[in-house]
Amino acid sequence: MGITYKEPVPTPEQIRVEYKVPEHVKELKKKRDQEIKDVIAGKDDRFLVIIGPCSADREDSVLDYLTRLSKVNEKVSDRLLIIPRVYTNKPRTTGEGYKGMVHQPNPEEKPDLLAGLKAIRELHIKAADVSGMTCADEMLYPENFMYLDDILSYVAVGARSVENQQHRLVVSGMDIAAGMKNPTTGGMGVMLNSVLAGQIPQEFLYRQYEVHTDGNPYAHCILRGAVDKYGSSFPNYYYEDLLALSEAYAKRDLENPACVVDANHANSNKKYKEQIRIVNDILNSRHANADIKKLVKGVMVESYIEEGNQPVGNGCYGKSITDPCLGWDDTEKLLYQLAEKC
Repeated sequence: MGITYKEPVPTPEQIRVEYKVPEHVKELKKKRDQEIKDVIAGKDDRFLVIIGPCSADREDSVLDYLTRLSKVNEKVSDRLLIIPRVYTNKPRTTGEGYKGMVHQPNPEEKPDLLAGLKAIRELHIKAADVSGMTCADEMLYPENFMYLDDILSYVAVGARSVENQQHRLVVSGMDIAAGMKNPTTGGMGVMLNSVLAGQIPQEFLYRQYEVHTDGNPYAHCILRGAVDKYGSSFPNYYYEDLLALSEAYAKRDLENPACVVDANHANSNKKYKEQIRIVNDILNSRHANADIKKLVKGVMVESYIEEGNQPVGNGCYGKSITDPCLGWDDTEKLLYQLAEKC
């Protein structure tokens, strides 16, 4: 019973010394951070596309996917600002199942948290180097953010974390764009409150320090659909939803009104092929209403090399072991369509 404390893991500073970010990647991150901020602030009219596997489960297939993505990016970078989705932390409501590379660098082996911390830092560095694009990850554990804060260019706070005080306060100290998802119940008020908390200065305890933050003006909303008490999904990407969010933003004193729409999760009821139609619906809404176009800055799409998903241990290369994803052929077509239509 109780808690058993093992050996302390290295501090973020110690891990950074062991896994240094190359100078050219530091310069890339600086450039990318500003570009993403400019899109959120409406200074750059490119469309954000946060895209990649549901979970980054193995280094080789993730880097393969990113190599393919970089070739598309070279052709569409004047219209789209692609942010690779390299999610190394996965929320689990019951505590069971694959929790991401941070827990299990090899999904088929037992958890190894120290190896996981090293693996996720190494992966993000390699991802930026291989693709020429710094990436996004989910901030599932605020205390772990400092292991990656010098390499990430975008952070998402998930539907189950967005009401948590510490997540909101840590976002207020970030110097990169941070997306706050609506909670699983779908409440826009909760989501907008989290954006406000992220945008204003805060004082709190963090990693045994009393800290003061300046606030993050690039905290913004992510719509991911909702789930009712019976477990049924309710999308919130429709024209009326986007217009309602635009009007709700207008009533609040928030900087840089912005929204990214997650085309999977409850918006698609995890029917991964629906992401293609949903993305096109979002583009139609942007074209139909100037306020929606000003608000909706991008989309989030789950895709991998092979479409669908598989159980851990099946061994199909480049296929999700968590939620089902679009395959590469559909992904490539969708990105070119987005560049043409947005």
